[in-house]
Formats: sequence, structure tokens, C-alpha cells
Amino acid sequence: MRIEDYAWNVHERKLYLNQHMQLPTVCKIKILDDAQKRLELEQELSFLPQKELARWALSNAEDFLELIDIGDKNARADIISQAKTVFQARLDGQASAYELRQAGFLANQLAQQSRTEISKSAARAFAQAVATAHMRGHAIVSADYAVKVRNLQSPDDVGAARRERERQLKLAESYLDRMKFKNR
Repeated sequence: MRIEDYAWNVHERKLYLNQHMQLPTVCKIKILDDAQKRLELEQELSFLPQKELARWALSNAEDFLELIDIGDKNARADIISQAKTVFQARLDGQASAYELRQAGFLANQLAQQSRTEISKSAARAFAQAVATAHMRGHAIVSADYAVKVRNLQSPDDVGAARRERERQLKLAESYLDRMKFKNR
């Protein structure tokens, strides 16, 4: 894979070229997790070019959009729509990193306005997924917030976290399979 396809961010390109990409990465939020499944996920995601990784992250986060509760469903829908539009424009090469960051800030308003912890974590999963179109590292953070949603829904149930990671892995494998099919 070309380095330009692997990472769009110069910092992440340098890390990759200098072989400083260490897995597993440090989890930035407190969650009950299956560390082995998280590592497997990171390993699988490392084979995706950034564009596909960003698509994976958004697809993964879309499972949680209905859990976002800010009170005003129209405002929620508008924010999600605007963020997705800029996200897609970035993937199409028609939006700058700056514009995408602004869309990420907009998406973060969903977390700030959330009425429950589940809503807040679901919103953060979405905002981090949007940010993946700028930097690869946001993908695993988005996935971690998805696990946090499961933790909040099923406290002290590592099985729920494991099932979420298995779902994420299955989704990642589908993206890898599509890439293999396209490259034939």
C-alpha cells in the first residue's frame, strides 16, 4: 500500500515509515474490555488504507446513532447529517482537514448536549469516527467508545465488551475482504 493511502496525516506517515507504530495502543478511556480482541482489531485495521478505515469507523459508529439523546431530534439529525456530509467530502478530496476538524467539533456538540452517559459515549464514538478522516488514530478511540456504550448498557459484563469487539472485527474483516476483491 502506498504511504499516501495508508495515512493522510504527515505525523502518522512518519510513524509508519519509521516503524514506530506500536500495538496495542494505549486505551485513552476507562473501559472494561477484552484486551486480546482489541489487539486483534487494531492489527486488522492496520491493513486498511485510511479512506477505508474512515469508512469502517463511521459504519461502526452508525450502530450507536439512535442512542444519542440531546432532546431535540431535529437538531441531532442536522448535526449528524452535516458531519457526515463533510466526512464524505473529505473522503472524496473535496474538503480540507480544517473543514473536517470543524465537522468534528460540530459532532462533539452531540456529546456536550447529551442527556445520559450512554448518549454521551455514543456521540463520542460518532465524533471520533468522523475525525478518522483526518487521523487514523481516531478509529480505535471510536471503537473504544462503542465498547464504553456496551459497558454502560451491561455493567461489569466483559462478555458484552467481547461481543462488541467481535462485531467490530467482523465488520473490519468485511472491509478487508472488499479490498481484496477490488484488487483482483
